[in-house]
Amino acid sequence: MATLPAADERVLSVGELARAIKDALSEAFPSVWVKGEISGFKHYDSGHMYFSLKDATPALVQAVMWRGSVAKLGFTPKDGTEVEAFGEIDFYGPNGKCQLIVRTMRPAGVGALLLQLEELKRRLAAEGLFDVARKRALPRYPARIGLVTSPIGAAVRDMVKVLRSRWPGIRLVLAPVKVQGQGAAQEIAAAIERFNRHGGVDLLIVGRGGGSLEDLWAFNEEPVVRAIAGSALPVVSAVGHEVDTTLADLAADVRAATPSNAAEIAVRDAAEVKRFVTAQADRTLRDLRRIVEDRRGRLRGATEKYGFRRVRDVFGNMQQRIDDIRERLSVTLRTQLGRARQAAGEAMRSWALRGFPNRVRELREAPAGLTRRLLAAAAEGVLRERRGADALRDRLRALSPRNVLERGYSLARGADGRILRGPEALAAGDVVTIEFARGEAETVVRQVRTGGKHGEEDRRG
Repeated sequence: MATLPAADERVLSVGELARAIKDALSEAFPSVWVKGEISGFKHYDSGHMYFSLKDATPALVQAVMWRGSVAKLGFTPKDGTEVEAFGEIDFYGPNGKCQLIVRTMRPAGVGALLLQLEELKRRLAAEGLFDVARKRALPRYPARIGLVTSPIGAAVRDMVKVLRSRWPGIRLVLAPVKVQGQGAAQEIAAAIERFNRHGGVDLLIVGRGGGSLEDLWAFNEEPVVRAIAGSALPVVSAVGHEVDTTLADLAADVRAATPSNAAEIAVRDAAEVKRFVTAQADRTLRDLRRIVEDRRGRLRGATEKYGFRRVRDVFGNMQQRIDDIRERLSVTLRTQLGRARQAAGEAMRSWALRGFPNRVRELREAPAGLTRRLLAAAAEGVLRERRGADALRDRLRALSPRNVLERGYSLARGADGRILRGPEALAAGDVVTIEFARGEAETVVRQVRTGGKHGEEDRRG
């Protein structure tokens, strides 16, 4: 409570008092959360927001939110919305008012969650994450199914029981995750991404049992929704009960009312499939038998007609004629063969053919001797030609420039590659290539000396 001022007490100016109030408030309230209902909301073209926060008491707190903070909001504030605002208290000297500088703000309570959910739903829908056109059909007969759910609780037990009862050979891969609380959304999204990265399954079931809005909230968070929408594997969502609808349900390829229903959707009943296949096989067999009987009846009716009987008679007559001709041919051949054999015997018994075997043997041996003589003559000719070739090769080797080079001589070639037979074609500065038996060298002509007419040297260069 103020007392009477002392005579020598210092008097503050208005500006000094305003600064003192500002400093005191900044020191006392560096940051604070305030819960209240928005009133007098105004959103200016500059991007800044101005409003008041009130509650059941007569108290009222002025608030301002600058454009940079507004851009980070996940919902659209309006009058009557109950919010929780975070910021610092400031004293604005020009109008002498205290105000809350809001850095971030969120809806308060369950209503706030619904408001936040609607805002996120609207934003993701605008990106096309819930479009029906992007949803894919599930595989008719999956061999392996990935389960993204809690490893404990009724949901996973129900899914495994139904899946194994409907299709006993199904293989299941469980990715155990938290399904509610802090970090649950990140675990669910990471499990979906791991299945997509490593593969090995045909589809995913993502879900949990029933609960309150807060319990199911992880399946409304943006990381989970984006992971489901971006999954290359088909996804069946199984969150809560039939009355519960989450954003994960909207993004999934198929939404199941419950986890058990998801299992029923994912696989077919093996007993029903077996009955269907059996029925189809029986029907196909009946159809085939009917077709065969029909064709057989039609063929029988056609063959009983007069034209087909005449064809059979014609073929029968032809077969009989062939048998007769074969028999006559056989008799004729046997007769001719007997006569030839008898004539040969008589000829052999005659004197003129007694020496025939010896003559045949001599004629057979004559080509063998002739062959031996031809081979001997050919071998002698080859040796003679080889000796001549060896002699020519020796003469060529003696005339070869390479043999001369091997004895220490060398060849000189001009710039055009021709062999130099004398110095007449050279001048000082020309490049000459000297070829040895093994390798070559280049040299530059410094001076040219040629033989004169009377033994005198002709020097150039």
